[in-house]
Amino acid sequence: MTYSVKEMFLTLQGEGGQAGRAAVFCRFTGCNLWTGREEDRSKAICQFCDTDFIGTDGEGGGKFEHADALADAISSLWPDKPASAAIPGLVVFTGGEPLLQLDSALINAMHQRGFNIAVESNGTVKAPAGIDWLCISPKAGALLEQKRGTELKLVFPQPGLDPALLESLDFKYFWLQPMDGPDQNANIQAAIRYCMAHPKWGLSLQTHKLTGIP
Repeated sequence: MTYSVKEMFLTLQGEGGQAGRAAVFCRFTGCNLWTGREEDRSKAICQFCDTDFIGTDGEGGGKFEHADALADAISSLWPDKPASAAIPGLVVFTGGEPLLQLDSALINAMHQRGFNIAVESNGTVKAPAGIDWLCISPKAGALLEQKRGTELKLVFPQPGLDPALLESLDFKYFWLQPMDGPDQNANIQAAIRYCMAHPKWGLSLQTHKLTGIP
């Protein structure tokens, strides 16, 4: 399988339950909820995405002809070489929608190199076995296929997607993440109020944006 990667870089995880942890981010190209082109945004299922996942022209991006080639490229960005069992490396596969490309061959290749694997997915594609930390971020209007994982992270508020309807799903952590944009401050306050009234939910802020980390 050929993997198409938009960008790849070492950073700190900015969101959710692993916020602040060093990680190599590997952003795959492509998504099944939006083409990524502005002219198509009004027709997209997810209209609030702020991520560029078109093409392979980003930092560290490109085409990788097999799993070992991509796994070697990811491993080369980790500061401790090789990653030790005591302090494993962390790779976060994101997108776009990473589960359109992530497969068992790449999962096995990363595990062989001493990495834990985290995935940030919209939940419309079933996840393969072997993922160590699975984050699902449902989108209103999209059929949720992956109903279990490590954390559920809901961009909030989303008209037509009530957090209460998700509470029965099989996740360890439940996060509300205030929607970015011109109403961000109001969305933060709304998320705070919801979390205080519904303790099953915690507040997830995009700390990489607050601190200027890539």
